[in-house]
Amino acid sequence: MEAAYETANILNIPFACCQFCEIFREIERGINNRDSGFICITNTESLYHAVRLPSHFQYIHKARFSCCDGIGVVIAGKLLGHRIPRLNGPDLMLKSCEYGIEKKWRHFFYGGKSGVADLLSRNLSSKYHGLITAGTYSPPFRELTSDEDYNIVELINDSRPDIVWVGLGLLKQEKWINKHMGKIHAPWMIGVGAAFDFYSDTVKRAPGIFRNLGMEWLYRLSFEPRMFKRNIYSFLVIWLVAKEIMRRR
Repeated sequence: MEAAYETANILNIPFACCQFCEIFREIERGINNRDSGFICITNTESLYHAVRLPSHFQYIHKARFSCCDGIGVVIAGKLLGHRIPRLNGPDLMLKSCEYGIEKKWRHFFYGGKSGVADLLSRNLSSKYHGLITAGTYSPPFRELTSDEDYNIVELINDSRPDIVWVGLGLLKQEKWINKHMGKIHAPWMIGVGAAFDFYSDTVKRAPGIFRNLGMEWLYRLSFEPRMFKRNIYSFLVIWLVAKEIMRRR
């Protein structure tokens, strides 16, 4: 289906130039028609992997929406003359939970460490009264057997979800969604990674002032040194974009 919104391309990777309200209209249409699709949250790390991995490149291109997550993508877009709105995954999850209450959307939370999905569901239910949790499941941190995978698919399908939120971390959650398209009978699957940790209160999210300034990465880096390696991808993407600009000239 052809997108009804504009897209901007960075290194041949599309980004949706729309607002959350347009995403919600498409989510609602998909739920009402029981269509199947997924939304990709694309930051600079994801963008860098897409340049190098054909499977991830194809995944983003197949997404109904590729949403800009992070200031690095915004900067890269500006260098190429694009204005790309930030549609962060954690914000999309919160706004979808709130918007879907009146619509009676059913949410399934799949991912996180042991117990995290349950904590996430409880916290969101406390924040948004009337939120419907169809189910939760935190898979073991290892490769699942075929029987385990089959049982999980049955568990999710029996719960009749409208949206399956997947929090397995970048690349792993995208691979899971791609593998289970057609097996999971839900209109939408959305990989949101760190949102599971933020809203289960197992990892502190940056205060609003950091997020508004596009400095959430710096706040996380101060608490999670492992993020240093991931932030390198932002600089690599900017470098690749600069090379592209020079090539065009």
